Amino acid sequence: MPHGNGRGHDEPPGRALEVAMLELARNAALIAATLATGLMAGLFYAFAVSVMPGLGRTGDRVFVDAMQKINAAILNGWFALAFGGALVLTALAMALHIPGDGREPLPWTVAALVLYGAVLVITFAVNVPLNNELDAAGDAEGIADVAAVRERFETRWVRWNIVRAVLNTGALGALTWALVLRGRT
Repeated sequence: MPHGNGRGHDEPPGRALEVAMLELARNAALIAATLATGLMAGLFYAFAVSVMPGLGRTGDRVFVDAMQKINAAILNGWFALAFGGALVLTALAMALHIPGDGREPLPWTVAALVLYGAVLVITFAVNVPLNNELDAAGDAEGIADVAAVRERFETRWVRWNIVRAVLNTGALGALTWALVLRGRT
C-alpha cells in the first residue's frame, strides 16, 4: 500500500517518520531556544530597570560590595544553562531549519543568533572585564578610594547592559516570530 505525503506522490514508509522526527526536533529546539533567550532577556532587563537603578541610589561601599556579591552569585549552573543554552539552542534551531521544507523560520533564527552573538561579544568584551576589575579592587571595606572604583565601573557597565537588554530582547522577538511561522506550517 503506497504511503502518500499529501502532495500527490508516494514516499518511502520510513520517510514519514523521518519528517515527523525533524518537525519534532525543530519545534523542541525552537521552543527551548526561545525560553533560554527569554530568560536572558529578562535578566538583562531586570538589571536595567531595577537592580542597577536601585544600587545607583546607594553609597559607594554598598554599591561596590553588592555588585561584587552579585557577580560572584550569578556564576552558577542555572545561569550557565540559560546563558550558554540560548546560544546553543538557537544555533540548533537554525541548523534544523536548513534542510527540507518548512524553512520560513530560518531567517528569524539567524537574526536571533546574530543578535545573541552580539550580546555575548559585549558581555565578554565589556561587562566581564569590568566585573573582574571590580573584584580585583578587593573587599569594599578595604578600598581606599571606593568612589573612584565605582566611577570606573558603574556608568560603562550600566550603559552596555542596556545595550545587551535591547539586543537580547530583539533576539527574543525574532525567535517568537519564528515560532509564529512554525505554527503556520
